[in-house]
Amino acid sequence: MKVSLFITCLSDLVYPKVGASMVQLLARYGVKLDFPEVQTCCGQPAFNSGYWDEARSAALTLLEAFEDSDFVISPSGSCTSMIHHYYPKLFENDPVNLAKANRLIEKTYEFSQFLVQVLGVTDLGAVFPHKVTYHPSCHGSRLLGVKNEPMALMQQVRDLQLVPLPHAEDCCGFGGTFAVKMCDISGAMVSEKSDHVLETEAEVLVGLDMGCLMNISGNLLHRGKPVKVMHLAELLAEGVKLAHERA
Repeated sequence: MKVSLFITCLSDLVYPKVGASMVQLLARYGVKLDFPEVQTCCGQPAFNSGYWDEARSAALTLLEAFEDSDFVISPSGSCTSMIHHYYPKLFENDPVNLAKANRLIEKTYEFSQFLVQVLGVTDLGAVFPHKVTYHPSCHGSRLLGVKNEPMALMQQVRDLQLVPLPHAEDCCGFGGTFAVKMCDISGAMVSEKSDHVLETEAEVLVGLDMGCLMNISGNLLHRGKPVKVMHLAELLAEGVKLAHERA
């Protein structure tokens, strides 16, 4: 079985620890991740900005990169939903590549989806003695329907105190190019989201998309608030390491 990692731009360039955490965790279940080096951006920034030809070009690179993979796993609900929901639109007039896109859709999973739905894993034996709140990113929760999987994983982490995030379903204001084009609105939205995070008095904010987490953490850092921000894969990897140290 060839399982490939679709690392995504932000995780590759800014948050490489997310990818390393995924590799470590999946290796515990016999999954050795393949990494096609030809992979690039999924095309979402170009697509959202109306540059569909450029988005199509980026998408073609992914179709090639993962053509021989049995499964493709990504740490981003946003990039995964781009493949699932918008690749058919990009290739609607190209039957050959539309077929390839549909095959990619069938085998592409967000990280927590793969753990729970494919491997059937919810308890990794992790320990994380901290107060945690969870932000469900828009694309992952609304387009992919990833809601129960991250909760199932966190609920099995020993000593983790999970605190509900008020108005959790509200957007953080990132939205990719939206944050650049409409920065005032985006800034107001992320400030409101950060207010809700602070209401929980959580030590750690966790999520499935580094774009959203980067946006929120930047606002919290600007305000001088010491809330640690982590991808779920990082939290689980750190929790597994702590469990081994305690054993």
